[in-house]
Amino acid sequence: MPEIIGEFADRLVTTELRNRAMNHNIIPQIYDRARAALGGRPLSTLAAEGLHQRVQPGDVVFIVTGAGYPPEMPHGESDGPPGAAVLARALYWGMKAVPVFLTEALHAPPVVASSEAAGVTVRDFDLAKERGLGAALVCPPPDPADYHRWIGETFERYQPKAIVSTERLGPNEKGITHYSTGVTHKDIVNFGPIFDEARRRGVFSIGIGDNGNEIGFGLIHDFMRDFHPYGRDCPCGCGGGVPTVVATDVLFPVSISNWGCYAVAATLAFLLRDIDVFHTPELERRIVMSCLEAGGYEARYCTKRFIVDGAEGETSMAVVQILRDMVRLNLAPPDRGPAH
Repeated sequence: MPEIIGEFADRLVTTELRNRAMNHNIIPQIYDRARAALGGRPLSTLAAEGLHQRVQPGDVVFIVTGAGYPPEMPHGESDGPPGAAVLARALYWGMKAVPVFLTEALHAPPVVASSEAAGVTVRDFDLAKERGLGAALVCPPPDPADYHRWIGETFERYQPKAIVSTERLGPNEKGITHYSTGVTHKDIVNFGPIFDEARRRGVFSIGIGDNGNEIGFGLIHDFMRDFHPYGRDCPCGCGGGVPTVVATDVLFPVSISNWGCYAVAATLAFLLRDIDVFHTPELERRIVMSCLEAGGYEARYCTKRFIVDGAEGETSMAVVQILRDMVRLNLAPPDRGPAH
């Protein structure tokens, strides 16, 4: 049954909604390549099963997110933090795990607001770990000289069993990180080494993204170099293209990164036999609006409208409802009804 949920959840969240001026007509092909590279099973199923099999009550799961930088989006965007919050909700309420968000300080307000709107308070780590009082948040040091030491210390302290990246940009082969259209920004923190450390320690990793420049797409880097519109050449002139080289154990390409998180959370709800692990359309509105009110912007026009990556917020609410019905109907006892 997880195959059925995953199959149709994947079809739903890879439905592309994009203006023709953006990179468009690319998600289904990228999804197909990632799925083939991972053996052919639905990707939301692989991600959810990986978490379900590895994470026990009290275990830490790192959730990495945060895209968008000053001056256009000084605290990030509405794609990323809501998806991270929904995954944290499923992990916390469904699996009694301890979500720990990793992001820069500038992205923290929308991440915290999204998580708390989802019903997962962000507290001191010791309270979250020892008392089960929600999630925690950790930010890298402002001095790059301390960064690699911080990575090792972070893994040693928190001992994560899994790490998930959603809508988190990763560097290309030249070490340069780009936005989706090939523009770069000098202040983007490179979270790639965190995933290198996870691989070295055998920590299960998931990458969720919607373009190819997000952490995880290094799994199919050779394909992305040839397929992506800016695969080899980009406006910044670095010669490395937009696609990242940072790979994860499971890569889940989707139309909107939040939706990929929702598909994984819905599949987790099915595996846990508890529909309330997954959120509702009404809660989706509250989470996204909390993200916006805390400083996030919708990324297309950099406004506070109820929009995620150009799609109206009601579209995301509809995706949540369809995913929720998938779980509800597949958890219900077999019943044809009196008319069948």
